[in-house]
Amino acid sequence: MATMRMSDGSAENVLANGAGSGEATPGRGRLSSAGPAAELAIDTAHKAALRSIARVVDETAEPQDPARAEAGIYSMLAAGDVLVITGAGISTDSGIPDYRGPNGSLKRHRPMTYQEFKHDPAARHRYWARSFVGWRHMHTAAPNRGHYLLAEFERHGQLSGIVTQNVDGLHVAAGSENVIPLHGDLSLVRCLNCGNVESRPNLDARLVEANPGYLERIELDPSAVNPDGDVTLEERHVDAFVMVGCIVCGSVELKPDVVYFGENVPAERKKAVAELEAASRGVLVVGSSLAVMSGYKIVLDAVRESKPVGIINGGPSRADAKADWRWRARVGTALERLRNDLL
Repeated sequence: MATMRMSDGSAENVLANGAGSGEATPGRGRLSSAGPAAELAIDTAHKAALRSIARVVDETAEPQDPARAEAGIYSMLAAGDVLVITGAGISTDSGIPDYRGPNGSLKRHRPMTYQEFKHDPAARHRYWARSFVGWRHMHTAAPNRGHYLLAEFERHGQLSGIVTQNVDGLHVAAGSENVIPLHGDLSLVRCLNCGNVESRPNLDARLVEANPGYLERIELDPSAVNPDGDVTLEERHVDAFVMVGCIVCGSVELKPDVVYFGENVPAERKKAVAELEAASRGVLVVGSSLAVMSGYKIVLDAVRESKPVGIINGGPSRADAKADWRWRARVGTALERLRNDLL
C-alpha cells in the first residue's frame, strides 16, 4: 500500500469506516452499472487505505546512546554511496507540517483516499477548493538548511541519491540531483480522463481567473495548512468554488500527480528505486517514521542484503528494531553535526 499525499479532513464524515450507517461506498452512484463486484473492490481498497492511514508507530527498540548513533551514521556517510530516505521531518523547518509528529496534521484531519478522490465528485471538488487556498503556502515554501546539507553530501559523494516520500520538490530546489519522488510531485496535475499533464502554476492561474475575489474572502492561517497544501474551509467557501476542466479534454477529473493512500507507486518509479538500492552501500532514514510500506520496504531490502541502516528522526520509526544506528534528534541539528565532522 502506497501513500497518497493529499488530505481532506471533512472526508472523515463520509466513509470513515467504509460502507455503513447508510453511507454510500465511494463511487456507488457512478459505478452502479458495473455491478456489486466493482463496488466491493472499491470499498475494500478504501478500507485498507484507512488502516494504513491510521497506523500508529510505537517504540520498538531501546533508545540508543546519541553519541554512538552519531558515530555509526558518520561511518556510513564517510564510506559513501548512502541511499537517503526522507520524510516530512526534513521539511518542517520550511514551514510544512509533518503527519505523525507530536503536532502532526493527522491529529486534526485524515488524508483522502484514492477511492474517495476518484469516485466521489463532491469530495474531489472539496479537495480542489481547499487546495486552491492552501497551495500558495506550499508554493512559496523554500528549502531549509537540512535540504541544502543533503545536497552538499551528495556533491561530495556521501550519498548515492535521495528517495523522498515528500511531494514538495524542496530537495531538487536545494540542488540535489539524484532524487526519486516516491510519492510524486505537487507541481504537476494529471487528467484522470485523458492523461494530460499540466503544471500546477498553470492550473492555478486558470483557477484564479475562474474564481475572482475568492482568495481575498478567506483568512488563511498558515499553521493550519496540511503537508499537501490544502486547508480546512467552511462549506460555504467550498460551495462557492468553481473548478476548471482539463485543457485537452475538458474533464474536471484532475488529480495532483501524487500517490494517494489506496494507490500504487508507479512501476517505473519502483524500478528506479531498486536500481538506486543496488548501487548503494547503506540506507539512512531522515525525518520519517516509515509508517507507510513503500518507504519501509527499502529498509527491509537493505537488511536482507546485510547493508547498514541508520535513522535520524525526532520520534520512533517503524524500522527502529531493524536499524544499526538510531539517532533521536532534530533533523537539522543532526545533519549540521555530521557536516562538521565530514567536510
